[in-house]
Amino acid sequence: MLSLDSESFLAEICSEATPADVFERLMPALGKRLGCDRTFLYLRSPSTQLGRVPFCWQRRAEVPRVYDPDWKPEPSDLADSDPMFAAALRCAPSIFVEDVEAASPDVLDREFEAKTFGHRALIHAHLCQDNELWGVLQPAIFGRPQAWSQADRDLIQATVQRITPLAVAYVTQHCPA
Repeated sequence: MLSLDSESFLAEICSEATPADVFERLMPALGKRLGCDRTFLYLRSPSTQLGRVPFCWQRRAEVPRVYDPDWKPEPSDLADSDPMFAAALRCAPSIFVEDVEAASPDVLDREFEAKTFGHRALIHAHLCQDNELWGVLQPAIFGRPQAWSQADRDLIQATVQRITPLAVAYVTQHCPA
């Protein structure tokens, strides 16, 4: 169950006028609240399979930034090579990885995660509506494992519920047809 403090946190963040404003405020606020080193939001169009990462926050400059201002086609083999993305496409529940180095290969591809993202622990939160994937919210920690608490899990679930309609609105407005 989401605490009153978490409810007010989300209500304050999500009171902004536009989806972009909400996402700009959410990345650092959520990252700090979860004790993460980086938080980014990947947004995609289910119909065109174009995606981009327009929102990213890093705690320190040495944490790699994940940012892509341009809409690009998703690699055709992404679901085959990335088990977490395949789960997201199936609209499976969000994935909480406590230690990339100890995770099972059916959960993630360790080599891909290390090469592409560099994190040690992460949350792969799926933004799904009408059984379609519209985005992935990804808070992450570098250099150490992280045991995600029930409060962390509840906060992510509530955040996903709050921002999924905003992600759909953002993609509908900004993604080329």
